[in-house]
Amino acid sequence: MKAKTYRLSCGLLAASVAIALGGCSSATPPQAANTAATSAAPAPASTTAATPATKADVVAANIDASVNPGDDFFSYANGAWLKANPIPASEASWGIGKLVQEDLYGKLRKISEDAAAKKDAPAGSDEQKIGDFWSTAMDGDLAERQGLAPLKPELDRIAAIKDVPGAIDEAFALQPLGVDVLFDFGVQQDEKQSDVMAVHLDQGGLGLPERDYYFNTEAGVAKARAAYVAHLQHMFKLLGEDDASAGTSADKVMAFETALAKASRPLADLRDPQKNYNKMSAADLTRKYTPGIAWGQQMQAWKLDPSYVIVGQPEFFGSLQKLLAQTPVPVLRDYLRVHLVDDYASTLSKPFDDEHFDFYGRVLTGQQEQQPRWKRALRAENRAIGMILGRIYVQNYFPAKTKQRYNDLVEAIRTAYGERIKKLDWMSPATQAKALEKLAAVTKKVGYPDKWKDYSALQIGRDSWAQNEMNARRWAFNDQVSKFGKPVDRSEWDMTPQTYNAYYNPSNNEIVLPAAQFMIPGFSDDQVDDAVVYGYAAASTIGHEITHGFDDQGRQFDAKGNLADWWTKEDAKKFNQRADVLVKQFDAYEPLPGLHINGSASLGENMADLGGVLIGLDAFKQTDEYKKGEKIAGYTPLQRFFLGYALSWIFEERDAMLRQSLLSDVHAPAKWRVNGPLSNIPDFYQAFDVKPGQPMWRDAKDRVQVW
Repeated sequence: MKAKTYRLSCGLLAASVAIALGGCSSATPPQAANTAATSAAPAPASTTAATPATKADVVAANIDASVNPGDDFFSYANGAWLKANPIPASEASWGIGKLVQEDLYGKLRKISEDAAAKKDAPAGSDEQKIGDFWSTAMDGDLAERQGLAPLKPELDRIAAIKDVPGAIDEAFALQPLGVDVLFDFGVQQDEKQSDVMAVHLDQGGLGLPERDYYFNTEAGVAKARAAYVAHLQHMFKLLGEDDASAGTSADKVMAFETALAKASRPLADLRDPQKNYNKMSAADLTRKYTPGIAWGQQMQAWKLDPSYVIVGQPEFFGSLQKLLAQTPVPVLRDYLRVHLVDDYASTLSKPFDDEHFDFYGRVLTGQQEQQPRWKRALRAENRAIGMILGRIYVQNYFPAKTKQRYNDLVEAIRTAYGERIKKLDWMSPATQAKALEKLAAVTKKVGYPDKWKDYSALQIGRDSWAQNEMNARRWAFNDQVSKFGKPVDRSEWDMTPQTYNAYYNPSNNEIVLPAAQFMIPGFSDDQVDDAVVYGYAAASTIGHEITHGFDDQGRQFDAKGNLADWWTKEDAKKFNQRADVLVKQFDAYEPLPGLHINGSASLGENMADLGGVLIGLDAFKQTDEYKKGEKIAGYTPLQRFFLGYALSWIFEERDAMLRQSLLSDVHAPAKWRVNGPLSNIPDFYQAFDVKPGQPMWRDAKDRVQVW
């Protein structure tokens, strides 16, 4: 289920942080973030008694002194590390988040192997579920013997489809299995009534990452588009078709998906919560847009009987109705079965797994070879039962003193933001009062949930990896559907503690900061000075997430999490004028020839980056380290703050992955998440003596001034 959501995250998202694992640990990982790097910076100085004298400084060792910070601060701050750490062949990207993952791989593998070795684990216990999922996912021989057998019942149902109503029935049947064909479905908070859970229906059903992949004429995108058709053909051959019929099936499925894509809204348009909120009854959706789909009846099969649904893009469903009516049934069958098999390919025998990787890994991300099976098994296990793993993880690796440090840091950021709002000369007192009310109401969730989710109904066994995956997806679907009609559980988390990411949820007006997000590989928390922590965590994560409550999307939600306008008309106009400067700045960046950053689609993230740095800097200026002004490893506190911010974005990706990100991700690439916001900050100019005429300099009239 990939229903519309306005949760806003600070990380590079699944496209870039593929496994979303991380940890905050006092143990030193096998590979430190900077031990391989060299630098012309002064010799490091010990910052705490716990830091060995020979340990490389957390930021100084990453610096490439051959680059002028006023020309390209990202390359200056991180260049030595990037030169010393090329992307491994098994990865599409590499950086600090990946090192966090490597650390977590080791910890979670031990948890999984220990559980698998426990022969007397009680049925239904955490250890039994973890052990059985791990053992089955690791059993490659079992997958080879079974082939497509785990999916046979569903494939047989698809093969029996005789008409369009039958295809629609099967599309609904696949939704609980996590196969989002034709449309996306979810049960989430009503954006305009945040204490109510509502049914959301949105555009979906594409096999390529985003609608523009079907139309963009850039050479790399065109090549990926052609490779997708070849991939579909290979899949149909694996499903038993000869070469000619497989090619015909592939062409027709591609034509069907292209029509779906044409009916879909572009990425930037999906960022407007008002335009994507269309409340109607299920009967009206059927009557006005899709006479061939009895939404009420279909949802009753899921034990749902909503008085209304929230439709993201009504015009998409109108086009879907027409497309279904004109598409031959054999094409619909092919579309459904290839999506089912592609979604479960990694759990099946090697030919399916290899073919899936060849396109979605090698072509779309540039990854040269598969990760080892144990890493892929852990990634799947974390998706399926991540909160079960998380319970054990935080007991072992996230100490109470670390949680307290970051709870305190949130409050420092909240205070700094409040002071900044009070000083805004462009915002009226009436809007300022509402903004301060909302800021005070922001809920913070740090480290891990206070209440853990109940997984007792989830059945995990040793029949097959695919079966466990299906069971986990059905459980997640049923868990989501079960929330309908019940009070909103505002204590729930949508990320596991071992996730290297964070998010702001406007419907709850909350920031959620998993334990893993605070980790710096190679350093325990008490080995990192405040300047770096305020740049790395306070600015890039906490300040970023809290700013999301006031970005172009978040500002449309009030203190209670409702989509409601609390701005004066004049203040909203001024906000949009200032935001447009940021849009134009990022539109001008061209990471790949012919492909620019989409400034409109990435506006919220870019605004949160800039706001996060400004607020984090304000908070840092209240610390003893800033006030004393003493250098560490040759760098002033102000310099270390900005170096700490850059540290959080040590990241590089292959061109194929970069291309995918530019077309389908609302986050700008890492380099521009550093250089973009810092180019608007006078304190940065002061810290690194940036002069007019250098690429990082902007004249005062050209700088973004929102917060």
